[in-house]
Amino acid sequence: MSEKIDNFTSNLRDTLNDIDSRMSSVKATIESASEETQETIKSKLSAVKANLEAKQHEFVAYRTKLQELGLEKQAEVKSKVEGWKTKRETEHLNHRADRAENYAASGIAVAMAAIDEAEEAILEAIAARLDADNAVTASSAH
Repeated sequence: MSEKIDNFTSNLRDTLNDIDSRMSSVKATIESASEETQETIKSKLSAVKANLEAKQHEFVAYRTKLQELGLEKQAEVKSKVEGWKTKRETEHLNHRADRAENYAASGIAVAMAAIDEAEEAILEAIAARLDADNAVTASSAH
């Protein structure tokens, strides 16, 4: 394989490993939720919200880039690409490969953002359930 392919697949593998780690972290949060205190859940939620706010502009940029690259991909006529291959128009083919790699990387970045947003939603749901349970417990005690 070429060095560019090796670098690209290595970067994707690293990012997918990061996604796997994030998913494990979210899973652990869900599994331990019933044992966590309301303060712990709220603290985790606060940290996740801060992280999302810090990365919001980055997430928007990736989503926008993904949409733009998707439109470019649709506009690319298969016969045009075949012509580039036949004529060995490396500049066009390299540009197409770069766009395809950017599209894949942007898709993974959007997936990472979705995981962060899902974690926020999960923690908010747990916090809301704890509030409801605490209210029921308090009203039963009276």
